[in-house]
Amino acid sequence: MSELVSDLDGSGLRLRQESVDARHGILLYLEEVTVTFDGFKAIDNLSLYIGDGELRCIIGPNGAGKTTMMDIITGKTKPDSGRVFFGQTIDLLKLDEPAIARMGIGRKFQRPTVIEPLTVLENLELAMSGAKRFRGLITTRLSGEERDRIDAVLEKVGLTEHSGRLAGILAHGQKQWLEIGMLLMQEPRLLLVDEPVAGMTPAEMDRTAELLRSLAGSHSVVVVEHDMGFVRSIADQVTVLHQGRVLAEGRLEELQIDPMVIEVYLGAGDAYH
Repeated sequence: MSELVSDLDGSGLRLRQESVDARHGILLYLEEVTVTFDGFKAIDNLSLYIGDGELRCIIGPNGAGKTTMMDIITGKTKPDSGRVFFGQTIDLLKLDEPAIARMGIGRKFQRPTVIEPLTVLENLELAMSGAKRFRGLITTRLSGEERDRIDAVLEKVGLTEHSGRLAGILAHGQKQWLEIGMLLMQEPRLLLVDEPVAGMTPAEMDRTAELLRSLAGSHSVVVVEHDMGFVRSIADQVTVLHQGRVLAEGRLEELQIDPMVIEVYLGAGDAYH
């Protein structure tokens, strides 16, 4: 495996620049992927392509295969057949979960998993790529470079003024932003984000939309979400999954008038709003 080299984006965040071959503009390839659980096809001949630097929303009814799709990308579930590549040369099906994370794929689950007894700053330090876990947060000083990285992430996720607060007393939205910050500390090229605005206030949803939009370009971001208003606020491209395969793909305003999408997912109430 080639050596990892890091660089900075315009905001001061380090990006993992390794031998991920995205020269054709595609960062993630899923081709003819099938997964069967006890005779049920959770994923059925799924093909999906995510562009380098793209922000893509994935929508679909419960049971459409959205979570299973993310499990496959991150190595939690191995498909029965198909191909899953990170860039053109990295076969994700040959890697386990830790190796896939090290390659630059980060996943945020719906429920935040921050370490509540630690401060915001300590959570980010522990998440820092290459850090030795629990190496002595009180006695070990951060290097100037490490401090700059953390400061950049704090600013990016809007928690600079809360760096000394315990994670457990943050508001729900702030915990979600902290967890996104923890992923950014691991220098991902691709972020998978599962229902980021569930339980948020309208103001928190607006801030989350702003944050995810700001990550696109320097990262590829895949967001699974049910809230159509939120999807409308962030996505240029939307993929609709149904019964484990792509039902439709395109701009949301196009999908909202697609008869098949209306029938299986949106319904008349969401189709024209």
